[in-house]
Amino acid sequence: MRHFSYRNGHLFCEGVSVEKVAGEVGTPFYLYSHRTLLENYRSFHSGLGKIRHLVCYAFKANSNSTLCKILADAGNGADVASLGELKQALELGIPGRKIILNGNGKTIEEMELAIRSDILMINVDSFEELALLNRVAVRLGRKARIALRINPDIEPHTHPYIVTGVKKGKFGFELARAVEGYKLAKRLGSLEICGIHMHIGSQITTIEPFIRGLKKLITVSDKLKKIGINLDYVNVGGGLGITYWNERPPTPAIYARALIPLIKKISSRGIFEPGRAIVGNAGILVTKILYMKEMFSKKFVVVDAGMSDFIRPTLYNAYHEIKPVKLEEVAKGRWQLERPSLWPPGTRKIMVADIVGPICESGDFFAKDRTLPKVFAGGLLAVFCAGAYGFTMSSNYNSRCRPAEILVRKERYNIIRKRETYKDLIKGM
Repeated sequence: MRHFSYRNGHLFCEGVSVEKVAGEVGTPFYLYSHRTLLENYRSFHSGLGKIRHLVCYAFKANSNSTLCKILADAGNGADVASLGELKQALELGIPGRKIILNGNGKTIEEMELAIRSDILMINVDSFEELALLNRVAVRLGRKARIALRINPDIEPHTHPYIVTGVKKGKFGFELARAVEGYKLAKRLGSLEICGIHMHIGSQITTIEPFIRGLKKLITVSDKLKKIGINLDYVNVGGGLGITYWNERPPTPAIYARALIPLIKKISSRGIFEPGRAIVGNAGILVTKILYMKEMFSKKFVVVDAGMSDFIRPTLYNAYHEIKPVKLEEVAKGRWQLERPSLWPPGTRKIMVADIVGPICESGDFFAKDRTLPKVFAGGLLAVFCAGAYGFTMSSNYNSRCRPAEILVRKERYNIIRKRETYKDLIKGM
């Protein structure tokens, strides 16, 4: 996380002290780096430079309007998966021809807006959806541009909850019936076949699953060419992972070098739907330590953020680095927090503890048996790589107000979503 660094023992985001932000806006809060966000997008975009392409940022990863607008102004399109995300993308000024609609349970209202807004493509998920979408298009007197989402039955070696292209999953057309789906789309009359789509999962850290998936799409494309159906776009979805701990995902350039030759066997144009790879390491969650508790010889660090604010550790047993916002004197210097053997001489005040929230669930934790430098009640902790699937998956469980979101640009910060208040919770009463 290039633009989150320590200066004299204090954590900074770009040119702003995280401790200063906490003192002024309170905790917990999400903090994003503008520079990291743009650098991640530009890295992805430039890595794909050898093919005509469209990068459609996956709104589901982090749908904060300010962040989405920054990416849109930089040239990103939008991968949306709900009526709300589609309306948001349109209201942010993203051209319809740069928007892709995904999802396995699209409603008539979503279809109508997509068709009326002339979006680039609807990725159709089933035979039933094909028939319904055609009826909607006929009623509107328009044609709907489509791709079929193919389930290539590829194991991407990630958490089972974010595997989306295997036989037992709910997404897409089974490979053996893909050509049948395209034939039906052609017969129906109000659907314009534009491409083919896959999305095999999330937080994928090797190239091999993408390659195997694309090779299966090539077999479908070859069969379609024989019956006169040519595809303009190949949408390989998203899923490229980031480094949370010791993962070594391919860079966007390596990813592109491996996939572009396969894409070109189908079409000259590629569509990519990154989310986590763009925003994941651009954000942290900052939380205050409420209590230091010891029970049955086990230590607990109780913080004011909980699973309602950041559910990834609870839901996926996800690992996130957690670091003090302010280092004690013995812990200053160049060190890697979670690798005690690499700490500099003099860093002796260490502890092993669970980092837990205040919610009435045993699953409310951020880390288990985590090695930390000595921390104290009243201190601040930063949960790293919290930019993706953080606030966007937050809730009001236990009637808790959702946290603020802050964006740093160089030496200044702005609140880009206010902290909720109790009045927000009781609206409509």
